[in-house]
Amino acid sequence: QFQLEESGGGSVQAGESLKLSCTFSYPYPNWCVGWYRQVQGEEREGVATLSSIGTVSYSDSVKGRFTVSQENGKKTFYLQMNDLKPEDSAMYYCVADSERCRDEHLAIAAFMDYWGKGTQVTVFS
Repeated sequence: QFQLEESGGGSVQAGESLKLSCTFSYPYPNWCVGWYRQVQGEEREGVATLSSIGTVSYSDSVKGRFTVSQENGKKTFYLQMNDLKPEDSAMYYCVADSERCRDEHLAIAAFMDYWGKGTQVTVFS
């Protein structure tokens, strides 16, 4: 079973950057981790995923601005968010599943079985 612990987040001005991190523990070699976000009252949105084989995927809304990466040799991964926009404001969740990432992991929240508590990101215009 996954255990997730996320950190980072905060409030910034538009155009600035933030970095989220998530540490996970999972004893098996295949996994999919990533980030989802949710604005209160709206649907959850997949932001980025990272597979145990190194494959990464991004939503169109963040492609080119956000980067997901894993710290070498460690089960910690990051979401570097650059050129933040007010529409990026949301609660961001570290998420995981016990199989390698597929397209559905980014598109469908239910494919991620494990969720962190969330960290708020607020971007002021």
